Amino acid sequence: MRYTVGMIRAVWLLAALPLLAPAQKLFPPLRIVGNLYYVGDEDLASYLIVTPEGSILINTGYEYSVDEIRSRVGTLGFKVSDIKILLVTHAHSDHAAGEAAMKKLTGAKMYAMQEEVELLETGGKTDFLFGNSNWFPPVNVDRALKDGEQIELGGTVLTAYLHPGHTKGSTSYAMDVSDGGKTYHVLIANLGNINDGTVLLHNPKYPKIVEDFTRTFQSQEQLKCDIFLTSHAGQFGLHSKWHPGDPYDPNRFVDPEGYQRAVARAEVRFLQQLQEERDEEQAWKDHLKFKDVAPQQF
Repeated sequence: MRYTVGMIRAVWLLAALPLLAPAQKLFPPLRIVGNLYYVGDEDLASYLIVTPEGSILINTGYEYSVDEIRSRVGTLGFKVSDIKILLVTHAHSDHAAGEAAMKKLTGAKMYAMQEEVELLETGGKTDFLFGNSNWFPPVNVDRALKDGEQIELGGTVLTAYLHPGHTKGSTSYAMDVSDGGKTYHVLIANLGNINDGTVLLHNPKYPKIVEDFTRTFQSQEQLKCDIFLTSHAGQFGLHSKWHPGDPYDPNRFVDPEGYQRAVARAEVRFLQQLQEERDEEQAWKDHLKFKDVAPQQF
């Protein structure tokens, strides 16, 4: 087959389309309330807390997210070099894969719940569900946290709560933020959601998973907040509460009832799966019992 000049040109243009296409516009950062800012993308939530003594960054997303976060921080008028503390809601690649790169970029210290340290330092290889995949660059943890421990920087105080189940060291962070003469109770909640493929009963890689999920729901039901945020934008309704170009108004994020609904939905899904697994286990036991007592056919 002979190739004409026109055919060659058409092939070249098709190959070059990705290069000619305009770069995708970054999801813009926004001020949530006071010194708390959203610097994540359309789905993966990252939060910047700015203080006179430096900043705190919660979640870095994937490795490619680091440059995007740096751009958003700059858009807000801040510097990533001012980040002093790195935190994470849980050590899955979509929230923690950029931690090592961000730590190297900023020189910040990595803090994490004690139960999550191993997962971060092995790059996800010890995860009970994703241990054979979804690895990420390991990051050294400088300070291991305990349930209820406080993190202080520049007059801002966060309380870290152990909310296990999604991972063994999943963590929520609570803080009070003053703005316009009003104090807002803010909770960045790691919801007790169950990933596809998770086994609740007799899980050899996570024997306490049912106990841990139960503990998390009990704890989160007792926590009170005005503004609730989560590891994913959709979980707290970011796109229905705020649109690019909207003026600053922290009250748009006040949603204590939405928080209770989110916790209740996660608990209902957990209880449903737990009951399904128990029913399946009982059905198998009944089958074996019937097989043992059933008369032989001749």
